[in-house]
Amino acid sequence: MSGRRLLVLVFVLTLPFVGTRLRGADEIEYFVYLHSLAFDRDLDFANEYRYFYEQDPQGLQGFKATFMELREASTGRPINFGPLGSALLWSPFYLAAHGGVLVARALGQSVEADGLSHPYVAAACYGSAVWGFAGLLLIHGALRRFLAVPEPAASWSVAALWLASPVLYYLTIAPGFSHACSLFAVALVLWLWLRAAQAEDGGAVRQWALLGAAGGLCALVREQDGFFLIVPGLWLAWRTLEQRSWSLGVRRGLAMAAAALLVFVPQLATYRALNGTFGPSPLVKRKLTWWSPHFFEVLFDPAHGLYVWAPLLLVATAGLVYLARRDRRFALLGLGLLAQVAVNGALESWTQAGAFGSRRFVGATFVFACGLAPLVAAGVRLKGARLAGATVALFVWWNVSLMLQFGLKLMDRQGLAWPAVAKTQFTEVPGRLGRTAWLYLTDRERLVRESR
Repeated sequence: MSGRRLLVLVFVLTLPFVGTRLRGADEIEYFVYLHSLAFDRDLDFANEYRYFYEQDPQGLQGFKATFMELREASTGRPINFGPLGSALLWSPFYLAAHGGVLVARALGQSVEADGLSHPYVAAACYGSAVWGFAGLLLIHGALRRFLAVPEPAASWSVAALWLASPVLYYLTIAPGFSHACSLFAVALVLWLWLRAAQAEDGGAVRQWALLGAAGGLCALVREQDGFFLIVPGLWLAWRTLEQRSWSLGVRRGLAMAAAALLVFVPQLATYRALNGTFGPSPLVKRKLTWWSPHFFEVLFDPAHGLYVWAPLLLVATAGLVYLARRDRRFALLGLGLLAQVAVNGALESWTQAGAFGSRRFVGATFVFACGLAPLVAAGVRLKGARLAGATVALFVWWNVSLMLQFGLKLMDRQGLAWPAVAKTQFTEVPGRLGRTAWLYLTDRERLVRESR
């Protein structure tokens, strides 16, 4: 089986596990743009917030206190911290769902064509899964085309990062977050950059404009993902200095910057409408400490660290560091990753407590793949496919078991508590795996009730 076909098979097998409900504040914030713009044609989310709160008043008490009872001081509008990009990427699926609902109603079905009922939410959730998978295919294509990683190492590396990191959770259990879309947008930027970097002439100006537009999309999906434009920006500066092609370099840089800004304009207009400024809400900005006091804790904190939740990512980072000594492209990718660590370390909410894993790094999957794939290739070549596959399977087991602990509340969801979390992996998780998978596929509401 070819590598791409293997990935398609994994995607098909994960589709039944895609969640189709919005249970958290972030998910609701992203989704309400769709209804507000398509049905109400405004950016006042009061009615959308009320609708979702009434679906689960007990579980959304905290949501009510922030998003229904508070307002932006300068505009009086309901608060929304989420950017616009995920809703834009979901919109084709959302509009297709509306068409399907109208057809169903014409055939006598009683489903509501209100833009908020289950078919609309499900469409956005499956849209996330599709965009996330598209990002994984871009990563696989980049490994094969630009890094010359052979099979099966390329497909195994992508599958490993998919199944042994928070990527799996946010492409299936919680697709209503922005992280699947983030994975796609960042992968698109870095794929376009590697294409330009591989070209002998450094890429045409229009290629750099397209790259900039993809960078604008990154920032639309998650503002911090816009920092990945540092990678092509630094490469362009180095290439321009090396070749002394000042005029062409400036035109490329201006094309990239202008396209990024143009694509980001809708978000600037949204900021202005919601909070009266051309930037994020003051309620968000006041949570930032720009010297990133939690930089190292983001990576290594025992309860919340990126590498503690997903140890495979530490292996991938080690591979990236090793390869950066031989190829400056990897060094630049490392700087892009460090920028993400710095941003997250600057946030008051750096622990991401209550979330599964270090979800804010799902967008960096492309970077981790570039570090992991050569190591997997070396493992297959030196130790054999079986041993390499068994090692990958061990990391996958750890992540899937941790997901089950998290979902069934067998662990403290505010952070990893050692050694209890490790003990539960071996003593309780194996016996619950079959029943949990069955209920998740057949009666998810019962599973939720039993885990409360």
